Amino acid sequence: MEAHARVAVAEPAAAPVAPPPSLLRLNVATIGVLVSRDLRRFFRQMSRVIGALVQPLIFWLVIGSGMASSFRMPGAENVGYVQYFYPGIVMLVVLFTSIFTTMSVIEDRHKGFLQAVLVAPASRASLVLGKTLGGVAIAMMQAAIFLALAPLAGFDVRGVAWGELVALLVLVGVGLSSLGFAIAWWLDSTQGYHVVMSVLLLPLWILSGAMFPMAAGPKWIVALAHANPLAYAVAGVRRALYGGAAPGAVTSSPAVELAVTAGFAVVAVLVAVRVCSRRGNKP
Repeated sequence: MEAHARVAVAEPAAAPVAPPPSLLRLNVATIGVLVSRDLRRFFRQMSRVIGALVQPLIFWLVIGSGMASSFRMPGAENVGYVQYFYPGIVMLVVLFTSIFTTMSVIEDRHKGFLQAVLVAPASRASLVLGKTLGGVAIAMMQAAIFLALAPLAGFDVRGVAWGELVALLVLVGVGLSSLGFAIAWWLDSTQGYHVVMSVLLLPLWILSGAMFPMAAGPKWIVALAHANPLAYAVAGVRRALYGGAAPGAVTSSPAVELAVTAGFAVVAVLVAVRVCSRRGNKP
């Protein structure tokens, strides 16, 4: 009987299964995608780039020139209104950019993009941070361009406390962008968003000492200024631009200004994460 040779066929080795990415990597990737998407969208819309700079510039030049002859700073007669108004306009640049950037939350919901982000295994905190940091990045670029005009306002760039200035602008940008995210998450209309943000944020900016010294006003104005976190941010920005002095500020402590601004940023982020994480909430 013939012997039949049996050839053993080796089974192909199973390919090693890659471990799933960690939650941290997923969150970081989600934040990166959202930030880069907001940056690309912003620079593709030149009307936003120009409008976010031209509007505060017009405010500064027109209002500053119109008030120059009647403005008198108590205890600092050498400070003109164009110079006094400049730190408030820097804050207005950050405020406007934060409003326009977080408005995209409503647009992304209507287009279905947010639903795609929410089904990903990343946390909702990464969604908040991605949209917030995207707005902060755009606001810092806009503010940097406007800060190039500081010599025209009478500031010596060599005497500016740049580290303190950047820290304050980043923190207030985080706070305003997170607040804008929380409001946009609740609303379905960009028109309604504009109304709410205008009613809420513009009075906060006006009562921050951006347009006139709050410390010299009536007692109720002073009380509102002390309760307004933007007043501390504006005072800190003014102090950083002057290199230590802060004419017309509601506080005389740089540490208090930085601490209040940081607290505002942290609280706004926590509120945005809370709003975004509630069950049954939009989108």
